[in-house]
Amino acid sequence: MPIPEEVTGDEIDKDVRQELQSLPKTLAEDVARNLVMVARLLDEDPEAAYGYSRVALRLASRVAAVREAAGFAAYANQKFSEALAEFRAARRMTGSVELWPVMADCERGLGRPEKALDMAGAPEVHKLDKAGQVEMRLVAAGARRDMGQLDAAIVTLQSPELASNSVQPWTARLRYAYADALLAAGREREAREWFAKAVESDRDGSTDASDRLAELDGVEFMDALDEHEHEGEGEAGSGGDVESAPAEDGDKDGDED
Repeated sequence: MPIPEEVTGDEIDKDVRQELQSLPKTLAEDVARNLVMVARLLDEDPEAAYGYSRVALRLASRVAAVREAAGFAAYANQKFSEALAEFRAARRMTGSVELWPVMADCERGLGRPEKALDMAGAPEVHKLDKAGQVEMRLVAAGARRDMGQLDAAIVTLQSPELASNSVQPWTARLRYAYADALLAAGREREAREWFAKAVESDRDGSTDASDRLAELDGVEFMDALDEHEHEGEGEAGSGGDVESAPAEDGDKDGDED
């Protein structure tokens, strides 16, 4: 697959670069460049990212960072069985528990929420850092919802991290998940409160909490182009002669993955 000339491979993390030192120099550079493309495209073009991950996998399947990247690319494309296999391979190579939550979420994707819950109660969870433990809580709550256990999902999300006023990288997603579970349980007033809290903490727009909050408040958004068209119709209906003018090109906002 084509890789832009400006991508050198030096863009990868130093830990990954160190892993690649076991490979011949030219091969290491090729693998690194493909891994850079995976990272760049994972969110905006998961299918393309998956293609680059497969190239890297063919070149260096015995490198843990490559197996992990292949796992995330497969995960982004909802290829959960393949993703789980790659994550397991990476974990065998490194001995790290870092991938435990996403492995559990793959079990959910495969229709096995009970297995995800088993993993949520495993000793590995205690070895996770705070971010990993919060992620595991989110996965466990999702598994409860998969099983129709809404009240249990709500209780699962209730934690010191949820109650804290401190804003961490996971705060917005945790508050959002809690609000969504409350709404699913018919607790609309509480859900609105927590969607508002999610908006406050969502500094990088990682959730659509503001849209969900607006929906609860009955706010409707009209596309700017439609608004201009309605204004034109109003003028035409007033009895005056309206001369058509060529439309100007404008940017259109798109929604997200």
